[in-house]
Amino acid sequence: MIRKLLKYINLKGEIEDFEEIHQSIEKGIIFKGTNLWILVFAIIIASVGLNTNSTAVIIGAMLISPLMGPINGMGYSIAINDYILFKRSIKNFTFAVGASLVASTLYFIVSPVSNAQSELLARTSPTIYDVLIALFGGFAGIIAISSKNKGNVIPGVAIATALMPPLCTAGYGLATGQFTFFFGAFYLFTINTVCIALASTAVAQILKFPIRSNIEDARKKRINQIISVILTITILPSIYLGYKLVQNEKFTINAGKYVKSISIYKGNYLLKDEINADKKQIRLVYGGTSFSEEDRKDIIRRAVDFQIDTADVKIEQGIAFEPDQRDKSLSQENSLRQEINRLNIQLKENEQRVDSIKSRFLIGMQLLTEISPLYPQIESCNYSEGVTYSQDTIDNRLKTSVVIFTTKEKYSLNLKERNQIKEWLQKRLNTTLVMLFFQENDKGR
Repeated sequence: MIRKLLKYINLKGEIEDFEEIHQSIEKGIIFKGTNLWILVFAIIIASVGLNTNSTAVIIGAMLISPLMGPINGMGYSIAINDYILFKRSIKNFTFAVGASLVASTLYFIVSPVSNAQSELLARTSPTIYDVLIALFGGFAGIIAISSKNKGNVIPGVAIATALMPPLCTAGYGLATGQFTFFFGAFYLFTINTVCIALASTAVAQILKFPIRSNIEDARKKRINQIISVILTITILPSIYLGYKLVQNEKFTINAGKYVKSISIYKGNYLLKDEINADKKQIRLVYGGTSFSEEDRKDIIRRAVDFQIDTADVKIEQGIAFEPDQRDKSLSQENSLRQEINRLNIQLKENEQRVDSIKSRFLIGMQLLTEISPLYPQIESCNYSEGVTYSQDTIDNRLKTSVVIFTTKEKYSLNLKERNQIKEWLQKRLNTTLVMLFFQENDKGR
């Protein structure tokens, strides 16, 4: 079993020739001519997609982007001790990033649409989840490059790790002078770059790619220390941001439950609510009679029940009735309550009516399931409800249950058994108005 499992997860049997892999990675790091123009066009397309909030356009830009080449080159060159290739990768990567920032910044300077859309805002707050996506995306990418059967993994990795949108968002931050956008987006791009390169290094070492040059142990140790420092500096802030994201989500859920619980308070109705998870603030705007100070304190105290007692709850009066209008407001409140009660009763009646209609489709199956162990010769059941029509009147309140049992061809039920079944049906359906019929299965005749 262990051998079979190892055979399934073994990568070495599908590894491409090492020289082919090396040439492929060397070719991918070059940014001149075709690759440079493709990069610029991809940046413009991604910028348009972010500007117009079009997910499909952004995905298209990520598919045609050649930006992963020098990142894989950096990780691969570290693993095989090829520092000439590493320097070339860094040089081309820096040039590609610079060209991308210039292209995206120029686009957003001339673009007439300057509002930050949701697709753009999503690239300004990276978390630990982005680290995981980039890391495992990098693993998939370098394994695909190293494999004989590359398939369509590389385009998928380009979409998942999303290198282009953060660079375009950084360009937007520079173009509009919003440096929080620039730093947030560029940090996300850094996370993706470092984690993809790290994954390339790890896979190249695991698959034992041939070392291109020998270096001293002291220098190798120093390089590993530098990598560890870069990795730590890159990942630690994302862990904090990920924790903050989880806490904000928890606060939003609890705050929503809290707001729902105090939507009606002593004749006051909540007109508007705003929840700010980052600042832990809740703004409530009520309409109705004026709040006393004790009422405000009571509403704030209720936040304890929802584990958000540290929240800053601000209560505002949107519409307030004067004391001489109190009787009028109470009358309006009572009328409103009565209307709400009437609508609730009507809604429950409709729900019961729908449930009753749905349950009728299951009665025949239930009757067949219950009677089959007692009378195995019965093989099917047909159930329906009808109304008896006469020349004088139609009484819709007295509905008749119509049951048809089909017996197997070899068997039949005698009169006594049929009467017993009818008595059982009357008790089971809690009605004396039962019309029972028996028919034999004529299949095959």
